[in-house]
Amino acid sequence: MKTRMAFIGFQHGHIVGLYKLAQQREDIEVVAACEEDAETRANLAAQGVAITHDSYPRMLDEAKCDVVACGDWFGIRGQRLIDAMERGLHVIGDKPLCTTLDECERIAALAQGGLRVGCMLDLGDLGPYLALRELIRGGRIGEVHTIQFWGQHPLLYGKRPAWYFEPGRHGGSLNDIAVHAIDIVPWMTGRTITEITAARAWNAKLKQHPCFQDGAALMLTLDNGGIVLGDVSYLSSDAHGYAMEPYWRFTIGGTDGVVETNCNTGHTTLWRHDTPQPIQEPIAPNRPGAYLDAFLADLAGSPLPDALSTARVLHSTRLALLTQHVADTKTFPLTI
Repeated sequence: MKTRMAFIGFQHGHIVGLYKLAQQREDIEVVAACEEDAETRANLAAQGVAITHDSYPRMLDEAKCDVVACGDWFGIRGQRLIDAMERGLHVIGDKPLCTTLDECERIAALAQGGLRVGCMLDLGDLGPYLALRELIRGGRIGEVHTIQFWGQHPLLYGKRPAWYFEPGRHGGSLNDIAVHAIDIVPWMTGRTITEITAARAWNAKLKQHPCFQDGAALMLTLDNGGIVLGDVSYLSSDAHGYAMEPYWRFTIGGTDGVVETNCNTGHTTLWRHDTPQPIQEPIAPNRPGAYLDAFLADLAGSPLPDALSTARVLHSTRLALLTQHVADTKTFPLTI
């Protein structure tokens, strides 16, 4: 039996990727798609998206679906998901799922009734981080104690949607980007995050939009006393886009060595204390759409081992929102 999926909001391009994945699968039927913004709606046909509704409430009333997928502007996503879940529908969204802790708590409460929540947290679907997980979980660097990640993004001002820079619509760069690392650090290392030790988010260079946090960094504490240091500022080179070698670079140190990789080098590098030369190892194959596989398995009541699940999605979302809250209110450290 096919899972019937309806879509709301295409004002961020990531959701088009989910839409196309859903179209390609034999176990999913795309039954409806809604975009309330006229300008966005006018551009979607060229991307292969067939819009059926221009009103979300009407789509919920008319579309016979099992799942609602959301990719709207960040500040409205939480309420979109809540509206669907209050009608008894499962949901999957692009990250961030929501921009307030109250929304996250409401989504979690609705999920306690058996509804499933998925998210397009796809960093763990990529070969470099699958390889990192295998090396670390295999004991190649011993016990993990330090994690540094560089998740800076190009700002691409003028190309990103204008709503990014409007008050109340974006919700903060830590919640936007750092959620990826917050989600995969425990998955890669087997360690849990126990404290938000420090977090900062500030307006660095885009002075015409003082509400936009183009600077963002954090420090987290692990359950064994180790640390996570991360930078997710919108300050990397526009000219090089996402092709910079450091893009999503993780450098992880343990009691027996250090391992490092990123999105763009095609290998991991391992420096062990007992080996004089660095060891380069190939990355694993990518698993495109693994986050969707995980959601469908969760929906079927058979969660995949070590994959995204409703519980993991909600936990990662909450930690990202708490990190953003700490940065915005300067109330740190915060024990989880």
